[in-house]
Amino acid sequence: MLSALAVDPEQGLDGEEAARRRASVGPNALKAAGGVDPAAIFLGQFRDFMVLVLLAATFISGLLGEFVDAVAILTILLLNAFLGFVQEYRAERALEALGKMAAPKAEVVRDGRRALVPAEDVVPGDVVVLKAGDRVPADVRLLWTEGLLVDEAPLTGESVPVEKRAPAVLPAPRPLGDRTNMAFMGTLILKGRATGVAVATGMATEMGKIADLIALTEETDTPLKRRIRHLGRVLVWIAVALTAAVTGLGVLDGYPFEEMFLLGVTLAVAAIPEGLPTIVTVVLALGVSRMQKKKALVRRLPAVETLGSTTFIGTDKTGTLTLNRMTLVQGRTAGGAFFVSGSGYRPEGGFFLDPERTAPFDPEERPEVMALLTYGVLASEARLLPPETGDRTEGPKRPAGRFRWLGLRRKAREAAPSGWRIDGDPTEGAIVVAARKAGLDEEALRRRKRAKVLPFDSVRRRMSIVYEVGGGRGVLAAKGAFEAILDRSAAIFDGGAVRRLGDAERRRWAEEAEAMAAAGLRVLAVAYREGPLERLRGLEDEAELVFVGLVGLIDPPRPDVPAAIRTVQAAHIRVAMITGDHRETARAIAADLGILRPTGRVLTGEDLRRLDGKALSRLAVETDVFARVAPEDKLRIVQALRAAGHIVAMTGDGTNDAPALKAADIGIAMGQSGTEVAKEAADVVLLDDHFATIEAAVEEGRTIYENVRKFVRYLLASNVAEIMVMLVAFALKWPVPLTPLMILWINLVTDGLPALALGLDPMERDVMNRPPISPSESLFARGLGWKILSRGALITGVTLWAFSERLAAGAPLGEAQTVAFATLIVAQLVHVFDARNERSLFDRSPLDNVPLVLSVLVSFALVVLVIAWPPAARIFGAVPLSAEDWLRVIGYSAAPFVLLGLFGRLSSGRPARPEA
Repeated sequence: MLSALAVDPEQGLDGEEAARRRASVGPNALKAAGGVDPAAIFLGQFRDFMVLVLLAATFISGLLGEFVDAVAILTILLLNAFLGFVQEYRAERALEALGKMAAPKAEVVRDGRRALVPAEDVVPGDVVVLKAGDRVPADVRLLWTEGLLVDEAPLTGESVPVEKRAPAVLPAPRPLGDRTNMAFMGTLILKGRATGVAVATGMATEMGKIADLIALTEETDTPLKRRIRHLGRVLVWIAVALTAAVTGLGVLDGYPFEEMFLLGVTLAVAAIPEGLPTIVTVVLALGVSRMQKKKALVRRLPAVETLGSTTFIGTDKTGTLTLNRMTLVQGRTAGGAFFVSGSGYRPEGGFFLDPERTAPFDPEERPEVMALLTYGVLASEARLLPPETGDRTEGPKRPAGRFRWLGLRRKAREAAPSGWRIDGDPTEGAIVVAARKAGLDEEALRRRKRAKVLPFDSVRRRMSIVYEVGGGRGVLAAKGAFEAILDRSAAIFDGGAVRRLGDAERRRWAEEAEAMAAAGLRVLAVAYREGPLERLRGLEDEAELVFVGLVGLIDPPRPDVPAAIRTVQAAHIRVAMITGDHRETARAIAADLGILRPTGRVLTGEDLRRLDGKALSRLAVETDVFARVAPEDKLRIVQALRAAGHIVAMTGDGTNDAPALKAADIGIAMGQSGTEVAKEAADVVLLDDHFATIEAAVEEGRTIYENVRKFVRYLLASNVAEIMVMLVAFALKWPVPLTPLMILWINLVTDGLPALALGLDPMERDVMNRPPISPSESLFARGLGWKILSRGALITGVTLWAFSERLAAGAPLGEAQTVAFATLIVAQLVHVFDARNERSLFDRSPLDNVPLVLSVLVSFALVVLVIAWPPAARIFGAVPLSAEDWLRVIGYSAAPFVLLGLFGRLSSGRPARPEA
């Protein structure tokens, strides 16, 4: 490797060679693949089929002299394009956020001397020096390490830091989390020191590959967009059919072709509800506002509706299902097992004898428990830091039993606010937090002078620290892998005394450790040795240790996650865990959360890489846990699930999740623990990081989709009625029932406030008990198309009946037109309540949606104003109506829908059920 990169590890590169390489490979920076062209993004908003249809309608309206319609439609299209442009442009900032993770400075060896250079000047072949607190500037092959511990969670998703060692030669290919001889760009050095040679920089690094995945991953088409596009195609065919029908009928009756064609085009344009995109946008925007109150920030408007169609949630484990804070939850000593409550780094919790945590005990009454925690802290270097705000009030201190000679004191337990954090290894931090819960003061424990440190490495698999305790004596505290500690132990600490450790007891301890590991715990053993300080200081390898016991640590689930998962599953949505953790750890956590079904599969990244696309699509839908996965694996999982027909929601918080978040139908990032990269790539950001918020989002999404169907039903049925009134009257050679201005006013009154208020309909009680909306379902599914045609025909019938009845009674044409005008509008306003329900007008109380009631009253008042106010009546060609005429209008309009409602209620076999 060194020869291939032409570098001497002692001298490093010379300045001229580094400059040549930088000119050749470019700066060590992450950038987008290609550029972001704002003009192209804006123009791209006009590629949608429905938008193209409305552009055509604008053009035709202009040709026909309908400039008011043309300007209104064009304004709507520009508003929608602007909203889409803003959201898409913001999404492209994901790569910019990714670039911010690169280290600003790097220490390298140049010309035989160490130098601090900008991170973007690091080139392949540079010898890089790393120490605790550094962010790795490039992908580095390690040459020398000393106790190096690296936090790779942003890259791999694992909550446990990775110990790195230089000499290892590993077979390829290896998952990122198993490449222990490498340090990767953007990861953080928690502990130790190292030197290595940069083998990849910029976009060639593993972080750069993620950047490429984000840049090259196409945005998914949402179900709402697909359904609106389908609606647009249907409307185009209707428009073409209307134009042909009117033109053909007119020509057959002897009318000029040009006149009939223009009339047909006019009716065709009227068939397209130009207000539909605006209503959809407004309803989604209001849904976004409601979701933000529920702690979910929606970055793209269609995302709310897409959640309602979700059939599969692929959730990251670390930080999403769990707290991303290692916690000591269990311990075992010679006196038996004990369990610890509390989670995260807050030093609050109790000690219990049973896993159900119903039998508390005072740990100070159990010397072996105090010894386990004491020596665990002494063998650690992590520090528990208080919240940046809030006071820490300590109570009186008192001696603590047989450990008084260590300077150990009891510390008062405190009710601390949130925000506690760990400085150092999170695993060591978990031991320190547990010690605090027992009332121990780690600062006092470590006040003694250190005499020697034997650091942890992957060969020794343990760490020891020797302390001076006075009088020429010392104590060695050790912790590490169970086998590494037990093999070097000759005795065991039992109830305040030390006794010999026999072979049978060793086997029993091995079984205990395996049982804890199988439960998904990370198991560490703790031991100590007392003796002359010089002898302990001279030890190069631990021996003759006194075994104290085992501690079991876990990144605990968030408390509200199990209930949220059950609710989501009850809504017929599959949930799978996708994590970088090992198979057995992932299996245990998934089973504990209720994700892993008895028949569910567990697949690893290696399993995935052996499967082709078709096989993966087949197995992915049967899999509940994906373990030990790399970023490209997560992306393949999302793609496989989508290929199998699922609407996929992907949750995550790490940089490694960003490509999958972008590729999913709906990407959900964690707002508190998530990286900026994940947030920018996502459609929804959970402000409280609670998986339970997804439940509320799905609920909101399903409600919005049903409301979209309601106002599509209402708008199209109204438009069908307006067209059919004119078309039927023309075919029957009747006088024209409505003037052009009347038709314009009808569209204004009925397509505005009532349709918008219908989109605000509250959630129905059983919305989360229904199956997800099928991805292939059109807006006209479940009988919606029939309802549109039947209600449109019904409104047409009552309008023409009222018109013909007035003509037959000898009324003037103006009066008959006014009655038809009023009947058509009132029938549509009654229909808006019918459109709220699948079965019956009486299934829900009108007062469930007060804005809808108010909008109908306002619309009715506008109709009365146009007819009763003489100046307006002259403009619209209307005449005043008598009270008898108004009663006739209301009776004609309401009777059919009342009869339909009664029939629907009787046929459903259940009483009306007002919704909350």
